[in-house]
Amino acid sequence: MPLQQLAKQIEHAFAPIRQVLKPILSSPTVLGVWTLFVVASVGTLWWDLRNRNQALPSMMKAVWTFVVLYSGPFGLAIYWYSGRTQIPHDSVGRRGLRSTAHCYSGCGAGEIVGITLAQGILALSIGWVAAVTFGFAYLFGYALTIGPLMQDGVGFTEATWDALLSETPSITIMEIFAIGTDLLLASQAHMGQILFWMALVFSLSIGFLVAWPVNVALVKYGVKEGMSDPSEMGGDDSSSSQAQAAD
Repeated sequence: MPLQQLAKQIEHAFAPIRQVLKPILSSPTVLGVWTLFVVASVGTLWWDLRNRNQALPSMMKAVWTFVVLYSGPFGLAIYWYSGRTQIPHDSVGRRGLRSTAHCYSGCGAGEIVGITLAQGILALSIGWVAAVTFGFAYLFGYALTIGPLMQDGVGFTEATWDALLSETPSITIMEIFAIGTDLLLASQAHMGQILFWMALVFSLSIGFLVAWPVNVALVKYGVKEGMSDPSEMGGDDSSSSQAQAAD
């Protein structure tokens, strides 16, 4: 009962914002424009990865692809600021962005699968939608950390423990806000409605924003190492690009 009352209080508090956002996120025009932005952003990312940033690890290329697919030009701006070999210098803020992007790529996929399955296909109650979506987000998020660690020779138990310690705070904060935002805006929507998908997209980016300061703190205090500095990988690509420009 207290949880239901809290949910109603939160819903009431955010009612004015919801009234503004729901018509926007239900608009076919907004969907069409957003789709064009995403296509253009992904195309720009892939062009840049192929022509100027081939030195980036394959995993990070996949991570940035997911980030831009989820968040369009917002995701592209994050890549441009923190993920390219051409960044002027690295910083805790940039490392936090890359760590958030890594977490986001897995958790975002889990959220999409969870909400589509629980709400869109099975039409479960709000509580079950939240529980199932959290479960998939944790599963995908941990897998994206455990898998690479095991490929590097770390045992399963150690890799799992490391993932639990380093990723749980980020995933938890990200998904509380992302899933909460989605359910606040579109808990009654079904898969055939534009609101279902646009609220999901919007909620993903909200999750990224609130998880970034958490990852900055985790990196700063050594809980997470953060992803490698891309500016240390760019010598060959930069020289190649300059040579091609001179030709």
